[in-house]
Amino acid sequence: MWNHNRITELVGIEYPILQGPFGGGLSTVELTTAVSNLGGLGGFGAYTLSPQEIYDIHKAIQSKTDKPYNLNLWVNDHDIIDEEQTKLQYKKAVEKFKPYFELLQIEIPSSPSSFESRFQNQLDAVLSVQPKVFSFMFGLLDENIIEDLHRRGTLVVGNATTLNEAVALEKTGVDIIVASGFESGGHRPSFLDQAELSTTGTFVLIQLIKDKVKIPVVAAGGIANGRGIAGAFKLGADAVQIGTAFLATEESGALPAHKDFLFSDAAKSTTLSRAYTGRLGRGITTKITRDLLAVTDSTLPFPLHTHFMGALRKAALEQQKNDLVFFWSGQIAPLLKHKKASALMKSLIEEASELLQ
Repeated sequence: MWNHNRITELVGIEYPILQGPFGGGLSTVELTTAVSNLGGLGGFGAYTLSPQEIYDIHKAIQSKTDKPYNLNLWVNDHDIIDEEQTKLQYKKAVEKFKPYFELLQIEIPSSPSSFESRFQNQLDAVLSVQPKVFSFMFGLLDENIIEDLHRRGTLVVGNATTLNEAVALEKTGVDIIVASGFESGGHRPSFLDQAELSTTGTFVLIQLIKDKVKIPVVAAGGIANGRGIAGAFKLGADAVQIGTAFLATEESGALPAHKDFLFSDAAKSTTLSRAYTGRLGRGITTKITRDLLAVTDSTLPFPLHTHFMGALRKAALEQQKNDLVFFWSGQIAPLLKHKKASALMKSLIEEASELLQ
């Protein structure tokens, strides 16, 4: 049976289907628990949360399911090198983005304040709540931390965008690797090289990693139906992680305008850009992404660029000028059909079962 393998046994789930752990308010308790209760592994992205919020989310999830779920953090949560360089970048950002602020008739934000990493405090919260699965992105965890998580009964999942990253993750002792192909929506979690140079497709990446790595591999990117699951399994994946299809469901935290875009003709075109947050990510190609496709030298370090662009995004949404908004999406969006998580899971399971029997 396709749904009885190393990952289902290791994690304690019925189906090797993982829901992408979205950050930035896109994850919800409702979506996470719906997927887990339906036999998959729900995911919750916590990189923007305080330790207390992580405690509260964990309790809320436990109140709605006794099944495993995946809590996700970013190891490297900022790209700020030095203040002088940031000041120069801010001047360039103002020059490049000024026309959009003027179009929306809003003031340009003042120079973003300094930023301190929150990861260690967040990790302490994770160690305390002891989720069944903890996944991380944008880097490596110290082997001692992984051993500590294991002692507490938590499985550890790392994200790789290249073969070299997968090999590095396995050496640290992680239990599972998510192979994140460049078709994926959202941020590219590369950490050994520039994200722009780490753009291997999902189905190639699975094969490369399976040839060199012994631990289970999850295919992520370009999968939204049973055919995608079947293809990934035929190439050696032990599970799949599905993001965009779950992001489009009623249970996700995405705005109504975002979900409308995912089901529109606009979703036929997606773009990899740093213009939205300062880190490379894939979203639907709107006017602003076309205009700013090559502005790497005018973006602020993450997450200061997110702060800078926040006012523009808020005003554009309020004024319904959605062509000035960057909506996360993977390349698979034109195939989306389901607006409820239960209907999506049912379809995924039935189609995959038929093709993999």
